[in-house]
Amino acid sequence: MYKELYKKWTESDKLSEMEKKELLSIEDEKEIELRFGKDLEFGTAGMRGIIGLGTNMLNVHVVKKATQGLAEYIKTLGKKAIKKGVVISYDTRRKSYEFAYSAAVVLASNGITAYMFNDVHPVPMLSFAVRELGTVAGIMITASHNPKEYNGYKLYGEDGAQMSPQATAEIVKFIDGIGDALSDKILFDERLDCKIKLVGKKLDKKYYKTLKKLCLSPVELKKAGKNLKIVYTPVHGSGYVPVTTILGKIGIKPIVVPEQVNKDTEFSTVSVPNPENKETLTLAIKQADFKQADVVFGTDPDCDRLGVAIRNEKGEFLALSGNQTGALLLDYILMRLKDTGKLNGKGFVVKSFVTTSLAKLIADDYGVELMEVPVGFKFIGEKIKQLDDTGKRKYIFGFEESCGYLRGTHARDKDAVVASMLFAEMVCYYTYHGISVYGKLQEIYAKYGYVFDTNVSTQYQGINAMKDMNAVVDKMKTLLIESIGGIKVVATRDYSSAKRKLADGTEQDMAVEKVNAVYYELENGGFICIRPSGTEPKLKVYYSLPAENEQTAKELFERVKQDFEKYVK
Repeated sequence: MYKELYKKWTESDKLSEMEKKELLSIEDEKEIELRFGKDLEFGTAGMRGIIGLGTNMLNVHVVKKATQGLAEYIKTLGKKAIKKGVVISYDTRRKSYEFAYSAAVVLASNGITAYMFNDVHPVPMLSFAVRELGTVAGIMITASHNPKEYNGYKLYGEDGAQMSPQATAEIVKFIDGIGDALSDKILFDERLDCKIKLVGKKLDKKYYKTLKKLCLSPVELKKAGKNLKIVYTPVHGSGYVPVTTILGKIGIKPIVVPEQVNKDTEFSTVSVPNPENKETLTLAIKQADFKQADVVFGTDPDCDRLGVAIRNEKGEFLALSGNQTGALLLDYILMRLKDTGKLNGKGFVVKSFVTTSLAKLIADDYGVELMEVPVGFKFIGEKIKQLDDTGKRKYIFGFEESCGYLRGTHARDKDAVVASMLFAEMVCYYTYHGISVYGKLQEIYAKYGYVFDTNVSTQYQGINAMKDMNAVVDKMKTLLIESIGGIKVVATRDYSSAKRKLADGTEQDMAVEKVNAVYYELENGGFICIRPSGTEPKLKVYYSLPAENEQTAKELFERVKQDFEKYVK
């Protein structure tokens, strides 16, 4: 089957001579099978794949097919939806503009209003644009923090959150109905590109104005902000303009890393453009030491993740985990809301179920309900839609351990721009009151107990990578695990069946979106969770382990990890 598809593509008049040459140059049979052995999966987070020709790769033809499927779906919603249209943004990756433009032309060719940013814009601004322009959907061309070889296609619903699993399933039916990515059912007439509406600076200005209203400590910001030194790196991504702009608007002029400002599709100064990794912040930390700066910020190519490094008690830079940054922001936001009399019983915070157990301790202390959702910020967006949009509750803050944070309801996805603003403001607040951010983190541990949070990833390869990862998780569901590393398992959650099984065998239903993950609640208040990544071929195991201190926690982690890996293998 894959050989026939390969041959069809090499002979199709829809491919350029250069594209055909690329395919014909492939000599490895396994490479051909990898490219044409299946279609690139369109999951709940859209598509993400290696850039290249083939049905299992990300290329302009696959993008056109996906967009035609979206167009067919929108047509079923009626004339009003067709007129509302779709807004498209893109980041600095290879082929990002080409993919975005092609998607816009497909929409225009189907008579659907197509908006497109005239330059790279990050995920949160795309989400904001969907809401402000009143479109029925949004498309973001990005592979987030993945290596340079990848790109992706993310769909957003009319609320600005990533498309719901239900709506995505409907769209996938239309995509599948098109057939091959070279099908004549795909409408693409470049003469209609004149109908594409460009999104102007007016929307950008409104976004910044909206974010600035979220400041919680204007006095401390004004007093300490002028002396605060922040080194910022956009890591060659779309965050450069928005992050430097919002920091400038609150009175802080960041020092940027000159080598990482340019839109380099190769991300040549880093191995992977992921601010979760301390290595990605190496140049920024070097610059911060030279400039005697206080804090380091780094954002990924689509600027939805924020990595942070702060000085420890020795004056050396410590790269914070997403859990630590999230805990600091959560504590700061709740404290300031309480101080200003704006914290009430209607407020709620949200985290993914693999995010630190420390979050619940902080929320409980402030009398705020913490809700847990599956991994994927769209589920946090859904909680905002269900509770805040309806006026039932008031959304305060949401975060994921993968360096994703959102304060405010202007967007419904991770927003590293607002997170940068709030963290900078938080540094000013603590500086004004004679406390370091590192000192505050130690205060949090002293008050609530130390929690060691980390995750271990195993890379999978080949055409069956996702199938193999799911098989491992499915096997874990069949095992009865009573203790791990000497810590009793008090309950096991199977998120694929939405069942929680207690140690005594009692089963409870969970009101959650079904995903393939197994979660072990530990007697010490911690947890272990195993799940396949939805965005890259990695099997992830998350550990959240309360302990007396960091040293004890690391020793506990090694023991627990060693024991747990016996079950996984």
